[in-house]
Amino acid sequence: MQINKPYHLFSEPPEYYNSMLNDIQEARRYVFLETFRFANDAIGKRFLHKLVEAAGRGVRVKLLLDYWGSSGVRGDFFNQLTEKGGEVRFFKKIKLNFDIITKSHRRNHRKLLVIDDTISYIGSSNITGYNINWRESVLRMESGIASVFKKLFLQDFRIYDNFVISRYYHTKTINYYNFKIIRDVPNIALKKINAELIKRIRQSKRSIYIETPYFLPGFLFRRALMLAARRGVKITVVIPKRSDVHLIDILRNKYLGPLHKMGVRFLFYEPNNLHAKLMLIDDKVFALGSSNIDYRSFRYMFEIMLLGSEKSISEQIYNHVKLSMDQSIPFVFEAWKNRPFIDRFFEWLLIPFRHLL
Repeated sequence: MQINKPYHLFSEPPEYYNSMLNDIQEARRYVFLETFRFANDAIGKRFLHKLVEAAGRGVRVKLLLDYWGSSGVRGDFFNQLTEKGGEVRFFKKIKLNFDIITKSHRRNHRKLLVIDDTISYIGSSNITGYNINWRESVLRMESGIASVFKKLFLQDFRIYDNFVISRYYHTKTINYYNFKIIRDVPNIALKKINAELIKRIRQSKRSIYIETPYFLPGFLFRRALMLAARRGVKITVVIPKRSDVHLIDILRNKYLGPLHKMGVRFLFYEPNNLHAKLMLIDDKVFALGSSNIDYRSFRYMFEIMLLGSEKSISEQIYNHVKLSMDQSIPFVFEAWKNRPFIDRFFEWLLIPFRHLL
């Protein structure tokens, strides 16, 4: 497959998995991988095989996996890798405490692959066959920004089991030429990704495209969308017709009708689950990474997003969104208004739990 260097946006898991595996095979100095879910399945085993090979030829291999999301590979799954000198750490074990419900949601949801200070991947996808048919958004970059992602990975690698961290240090915005790297750590008050996205919506002039698998925006986010629509900005939000979390699908419906009335256009992606996480403002400024548009990502998760105005990336995101839209059906307000009472009841019932879904 032809890679559009130095930046290439992938949408289909088989394509970027193959690209990642090829890059790991060519690694000479190091491979650093950070992800929420690494599965004990065919995809996970393919990655393990390449990582073991890399470690065997002297490449430094470090993996940072979320303890909860990657529960299936704890134990002896990585023995071959560690025997070759690779390091595997699981981010924050679940501990019994008086705040177990919210603390259990403080997960590392970031997704990065960094190789040799030259290649980096950032986006929406985990390392698992579970999402092999989903629509994702993963950006491969062959540039010096890889050395920046390396430093951020090593920061996370060091605090893998710390329950007290410097929020300022670990959420400091990183500027690299025409890119910005925005990070979140669990904090109800300090939600930097949410704030940055709202800022970009407020600055929009012509158009906003959003793709997200889970759409549960807070009041300020919803208000920014409505005000943008009021001043004539064309807003399109693409969400899956059915995501992998049915409770969120039920609750999100509460938000769709009022936003639609204010001029926000919703489309339901039909072929399978849409798991891409991105935003494009005025066909120029983009945001792409691991964060969903929901309370849980903004409040309780370690997330990372790349913002920028690199033309070749913005064009690829625009083409990605257009194809998603072509495979989607429109939200119908009359059907929403006449939805069954049982649907309205469960929307109401789930509202108190919206921060944890």
